[in-house]
Amino acid sequence: MKKLTVKQVAKLSGVSVRALHHYDEIGILRPAFLGENGYRYYGEEELLRLQQILIHRELGIALGDIAKLIDAPGFDRLSALRQQRERLAAEAIRFAQLVTTIDRTIASLQGEITMKNAELYRGISPDKQAEYEAWLIDRYGDGVVPEIALSRKTYAQLSADEQQAMQSKLQEIEEGLAEGMRRGLPTGSPSLDPLLHRHREWVAFMWGRPCPPEAYAGLADTYLAHADFVARYEAIAPGFAMYLANSMKVFAHRLE
Repeated sequence: MKKLTVKQVAKLSGVSVRALHHYDEIGILRPAFLGENGYRYYGEEELLRLQQILIHRELGIALGDIAKLIDAPGFDRLSALRQQRERLAAEAIRFAQLVTTIDRTIASLQGEITMKNAELYRGISPDKQAEYEAWLIDRYGDGVVPEIALSRKTYAQLSADEQQAMQSKLQEIEEGLAEGMRRGLPTGSPSLDPLLHRHREWVAFMWGRPCPPEAYAGLADTYLAHADFVARYEAIAPGFAMYLANSMKVFAHRLE
């Protein structure tokens, strides 16, 4: 194979010349040799190594960790490629589902179709749940860790049918509250109390412990503080995120 200059490799791979120079400086990608003219030259081995670097970067792995992975004793490039292919193939399916979810949500917001709440999350990675839990810990401190663990345990103990039943119950409650908003009921309307009572019971069950009024009001603030929650409720009905949160707070205040 003809050796390529750093500019040729940059053009071929989309990596800047400056980045390739940096890779050389930190030792993650050395050129095959330096020419008498001082130019860096790369061969097939270097191109394949660069491919591994870029694939690992696409998979979200930090540059410093990539060097440890591909320089580890026993690293098998072919085996790594097969594993990466499996992971990316699974991601391709998930992203295709996510595109469909986004398209259906747009259609729902435009009044073209009606989505079930459970459909809002098809294709969304379980990592999102871990990200949300990390956000809770960052916002409220380590004191929420036992509560997160208890909530996980409560949900994990349910069968698949029971989990679906719980989601269906939540959907019915939320759609009822959204309908109240559409009918122009104020957030303090006693007509909403039966649905809010059921909502608070649902929360308590999922938490695996009682949900006192102050905790229920605090949950309303959490809904408004996290973009994913706001997006979820706005997908049910525009303006529903604020309506739900305010309804929860008024209801909690009446319970105190």
